[in-house]
Amino acid sequence: MAVQIDPFHAVAISGLAHKLKAEGRSILHMEFGQPSTGAPAAAIAEAHHVLDSDPMGYWESQPLKQRIVRHYAETYGVSLESRQVILTCGASPALVLALSAQFSAGDRIALARPGYVAYRNTIRALNLEPQEIDCGPADRFQLSAAHLSALEPAPAGVIIASPANPTGTIIPKAEMAAIVEVCRDRNIQIVSDEIYHGLSYGERAHSILEFEPEAFVVNSFSKYFSMVAWRLGWVIAPLDLVERTRAFMTNLFLTPPSLSQHAGLVAMDCREELEGHVAVYRANRALVLEALPSLGLAAIAPPDGAFYVYANVGHLTDDSMGFCQQLLEETGVATAPGVDFDPVEGHKFIRLSFAVSTDQVREALSRLRPWFAARVPIASGEPV
Repeated sequence: MAVQIDPFHAVAISGLAHKLKAEGRSILHMEFGQPSTGAPAAAIAEAHHVLDSDPMGYWESQPLKQRIVRHYAETYGVSLESRQVILTCGASPALVLALSAQFSAGDRIALARPGYVAYRNTIRALNLEPQEIDCGPADRFQLSAAHLSALEPAPAGVIIASPANPTGTIIPKAEMAAIVEVCRDRNIQIVSDEIYHGLSYGERAHSILEFEPEAFVVNSFSKYFSMVAWRLGWVIAPLDLVERTRAFMTNLFLTPPSLSQHAGLVAMDCREELEGHVAVYRANRALVLEALPSLGLAAIAPPDGAFYVYANVGHLTDDSMGFCQQLLEETGVATAPGVDFDPVEGHKFIRLSFAVSTDQVREALSRLRPWFAARVPIASGEPV
């Protein structure tokens, strides 16, 4: 029997948004987790140079792999061998590689609920079994060592994400260490999605490799490096699984785009420009958090990092998909329905991305205030 996976509902919202835009409507795209900025200027200049001078082909850039190794040493104090870095066509293939290389059909993989929709669906597509753990306000919407200790029997693996999508929550250093201890004791293999590293607004996010060198790490150039359409990412594989992971990569995906690898190498040293983007996200986050009470949205996940607000709209609807459609049609603001991230409780949540310009955030809030005010009196809510 063919594997059944759920649709990505935010894609349908985005499709409607583009349809309305084509009809002449003013649309603000806050439904996807993607920067509104392009690649760093120096990376684009390098891409122009390469297009003019290099015919390119199937290729894995050794300089880029070595630069990523240096990044882990400088940022996290972690030593890697360059062969552990396997370049991919974005984080999505990196997740496929990490799951394929270490798990067998039927293995159970634990993950937080709410969590990124593709975790659950990729696990299912690979004939693995997702074991979703309800992580609500009391847990700051994050997995903990206590959650993993309580699972009987122990799962084969766990996906952790810090900062997380859709919530932006970060796992503190002590809790990360505790999770690793439980996983070692119970032989639970870890896949750490670190795609939002570099995007934090208080304590920095810690790499799982600071605590567990045998974990898989998934990362990408799409978020911090602002290179969404370049489709470039990487997976860090444990030494004993490097060749197996590479075999999956070359057979399933060959190599990432050569042009993207050239540009990505340059992008890694464009820190001043990239930190400027983070400063914009920080300002946007402050604007959104300040405005939420005026929308009656006080019950939110704490956005420690990434660029999302995950808000409870249960006092207004029990159909987050319909709610997002109506919101888009009546205000031109596109958001993501919570059912993508949580099939149980997500019907009463929406996710809003603030990875747009500050002017767009201000405009969105000016449209949202009267729209929400027309639905119910401002509710106090219970902060989480």
